[in-house]
Amino acid sequence: MAPTFGATTTAKDLVQHFSTEIQGKVILTTGPSPTSIGATFVESIARAQPALIILAGRNTTKLQQTADTIAKDHTDVPVRLLQLDLGSLAAVREAAKQVNSWDDVPSIDVVVNNAGIMAVDFSLSPEGYENQFATNHLAHFLFTNLIMDKILASPSPRVVNVSSDGHRLSPIRWADYNFGDGETYNKWTAYGQSKTANILMAVSLAEKLGAKGLNAYSLHPGVIFTTSLSNGLDHDVDFPALNALDKTLGNAEGWAEFAVKSDQQGAATTVYAAFAPSLRDDNGAYLQDCHVANPWTETVKPWATDKLEAERLWKLSEELVKQEFRY
Repeated sequence: MAPTFGATTTAKDLVQHFSTEIQGKVILTTGPSPTSIGATFVESIARAQPALIILAGRNTTKLQQTADTIAKDHTDVPVRLLQLDLGSLAAVREAAKQVNSWDDVPSIDVVVNNAGIMAVDFSLSPEGYENQFATNHLAHFLFTNLIMDKILASPSPRVVNVSSDGHRLSPIRWADYNFGDGETYNKWTAYGQSKTANILMAVSLAEKLGAKGLNAYSLHPGVIFTTSLSNGLDHDVDFPALNALDKTLGNAEGWAEFAVKSDQQGAATTVYAAFAPSLRDDNGAYLQDCHVANPWTETVKPWATDKLEAERLWKLSEELVKQEFRY
């Protein structure tokens, strides 16, 4: 009988179970800085002997700290750093150009779009887009598509987007995705929009490239207070504001206590999404607690999984990054 995985499953548990799926693969992860679930993910999979771990992020000093942690216990696992500033589409293009120039890395088996920001004050990206939407979605959309030839060169390619059940806070605001340049801004609504976008992007990738062998998934890692994601938040102000927004929207989370996970539990669903063979039958799925999320019993908003919404976002994203990707 196959083992049952759930909310308390750890990344280490899954790495042991999927070790043959991880061994020999090239895995690129964005945002694996220390104290992130991305770091926990790469540090955990290192024990299964991947061929190469690529750490992509803005701050290479922090990336090196994660690389050093991997090297301490797994000296035979190659690690490569990639400077990737998701706050700038121009910088994203430069990073993708660098990856595509690596002749010694002809293919990338798994891309984990893990990096993100949460509930930050209003600002615009250099290109003029609301910063959470730009960083969490547009940058990953552009980067992933620019290196798609290397991804599709893998015999079993996967793209994993780390989203959140925070997608419940907003669909894509088609007429006002930029929040009136700040006039209508709510930091939690903006976060929700960006997390919805992460899910819809996975739906589109599965639709457009599933026939070419690509599997794409999105996931909610859980609530993990030990990561750096919430460092900039005022817990006495911002979390009551989140609670109030949930209540206004009628979300059950507005009346519930957070179910907090450890770092290892929080990284588990990323390992599951990246390597579970059984998921090939659920291309494009949104996951939580190491299973395909159930929209009847779990937080899965229809605006985040609808194929029409996904296609509409794809076209908007192409327009905003000023490049078409026709597959």
